[in-house]
Amino acid sequence: MWMWRSGRRRRETLLSIVDVNKLDCDDFVSIFGNVVEHCSLCAAAVWQHRPFRNVHHLHQLVCDFLDNLPDDGQRGVIRLFQDIAGKISRGLSAESQKEQKVAGITDLTKEEKKTLQMRNNNYRNKFGFPFVICARKNKKDTILEGLKCRIENDITEVRNGIQQVQQIALLGLLDIVEE
Repeated sequence: MWMWRSGRRRRETLLSIVDVNKLDCDDFVSIFGNVVEHCSLCAAAVWQHRPFRNVHHLHQLVCDFLDNLPDDGQRGVIRLFQDIAGKISRGLSAESQKEQKVAGITDLTKEEKKTLQMRNNNYRNKFGFPFVICARKNKKDTILEGLKCRIENDITEVRNGIQQVQQIALLGLLDIVEE
């Protein structure tokens, strides 16, 4: 059941896949439009493939959408994300804020913040998009190390970024739909 509170939706219980399949496009996009950070286009594209068999089928369709984008489209999706530990008050979705808190990113020391900011800047300068990692599946130390290692990559980094987006999307879907 969905309830309105202060103009925003608040989830009381998880949706069944039957309920998801009954949603019209506008409601579906309203609910799932941020499963891929700030990318309601993904939700709108996936909606047309109803009926979904289960949450994992829905996730596979999100992955298919992302995988079938041209390289520039994939880079565009990755650019929708903010730098990890970036300005949390600006542009970062509530979901991302929660994930960064769970990963310990909001509790970085001054030195760790400085290191992370430097690595974020170097990464963005090299690839032209922010470093994306599924924060809920990592802690601050592995995130810092992952950023250090992934900056050494080449063009495969677009694929790595999309794979992280797909992991984030699965966890987002599991926060909304019964498994």
